Amino acid sequence: MAGGAFASQGPAKNYGGNVTFFVLISCIVASTGGLIFGYDLGISGGVTAMDPFLSKFFPSVYHKVHNASAHETAYCKFDSQLLTLFTSSLYLAALVASFLASSTTRLFGRKMSMSIGGIIFLFGSILNGIANNVAALIIGRLLLGAGVGFANQSVPLYLSEMAPAHLRGALSIGFQMAITIGILAANLVNYGTNKIDEGYGWRISLALAGVPALIMTLGALVLPDTPNSLFERGKKDNAMKILKKIRGTDNVDEEYQDLVEASEAAAKVQHPWKNILQRKYRPQLVIGILIPMFQQLTGINVIMFYAPVLFKTIGFGDDASLMAAVITGSVNVAATVVSIVSVDRFGRRALFLEGGIQMVICEFVVGIVIALQFGSTGVGSFSKGYADLVLILICIYVAAFAWSWGPLGWLVPSEIYPLEIRSAGQAINVAVNMFFTFVIGQVFLTMLCHMKFGLFFFFGSWGVLMTIFIYIFLPETRNIPIEEISGVFKKHWFWGRYIPDDAVIGHQHHNQSA
Repeated sequence: MAGGAFASQGPAKNYGGNVTFFVLISCIVASTGGLIFGYDLGISGGVTAMDPFLSKFFPSVYHKVHNASAHETAYCKFDSQLLTLFTSSLYLAALVASFLASSTTRLFGRKMSMSIGGIIFLFGSILNGIANNVAALIIGRLLLGAGVGFANQSVPLYLSEMAPAHLRGALSIGFQMAITIGILAANLVNYGTNKIDEGYGWRISLALAGVPALIMTLGALVLPDTPNSLFERGKKDNAMKILKKIRGTDNVDEEYQDLVEASEAAAKVQHPWKNILQRKYRPQLVIGILIPMFQQLTGINVIMFYAPVLFKTIGFGDDASLMAAVITGSVNVAATVVSIVSVDRFGRRALFLEGGIQMVICEFVVGIVIALQFGSTGVGSFSKGYADLVLILICIYVAAFAWSWGPLGWLVPSEIYPLEIRSAGQAINVAVNMFFTFVIGQVFLTMLCHMKFGLFFFFGSWGVLMTIFIYIFLPETRNIPIEEISGVFKKHWFWGRYIPDDAVIGHQHHNQSA
């Protein structure tokens, strides 16, 4: 890995050991938890742009879209609270489930949470595939949401605890990589099923969500639990055995000792939800709330949920809008590889800052182009040149998100909390993420109707704010063992005042090496 040019907090501790095949396979299998989230993100927007689906479940929207004499502008054709509830109800269920998943993850381990999530998601996908009314459709979505809540709670924790410090970023981003592959798979499925003349293609699209759910459920059965989780639940011998296995060496005493210290501190905490409010956890709590909030306020889910609807709104045809979503999905996967390669080399801050600036520029330019072509009336059309320009700008925007706020929005909150409050912290991360995903999913089509092209300026302005926040308040956590990250906050110019010396595990080691 690159030297310490990007690290301001002094040398990281290196426990030694190898990157074993066992840990790589464990992380790849666990990452499939991202597939269910990604597939669902991608599938719902494409399905809501399909005519047979709209005419069956949302006939009023279908008539608005196809009635040329209607009064609605292009911006307002898809504005329906019931239609957006179909998409966003999932995220409300995920929000609620993440708190239940927090207790499960802490008391029964990370892999148990993953299994439960997969099974619930499987039932939801079956119900959606056979649904004949809106109620069945939305109950299915709520089950999918509960599955996503469990998976998003347990998988990032699992990955950050299994990975060795110098590769934690790359292996943890496997979760985001799986999300992007899920989105792309969904876009390709939608493109194919939309061509089925009999009009039942949407059923195949929704039911196929069961495939990644099955992969995750079966995968979780064969995974070991993390040493941190085993130790937290009193299985000390097992924790030592797994630690030796995943590090590929018997010389794990130093890492084990830090795990002992972290677990002893964790054992004293009876009420993680109450304790997380203590002053000494304030830096992690603030960052753990604001990062997932900002991640949604980038506007990415507007693109991912509603890409086909958005492209249809700005003048692409049916097939063209689904194809444009496939293109943005492909860019999303490719750019996530950039993050995997660079996150442990250049650090979290550099990617956050570069990605933020790139997204802001794209959003403002797209807003200007749409304003010039459609104005506030929403009447107009794109020439092929302008349509291509918007697609290119959206691809550059998606690429920036995919190597910055996408993966890092999950990685950083999962790695900053001390063990004693980690499951509660991760539940807050998922809940905040899902809450803002729900809100934006629910109000986006109404915002598009009322704010028109100004919607892109709205999200672009948030991009400016969050990039400034990262620059000022996020310390670099690259290459730092997960149980020692409190020390990084202790050295930060602003957060240091909140963290007492005795809260820093392994601070003696740091002092010796400094």
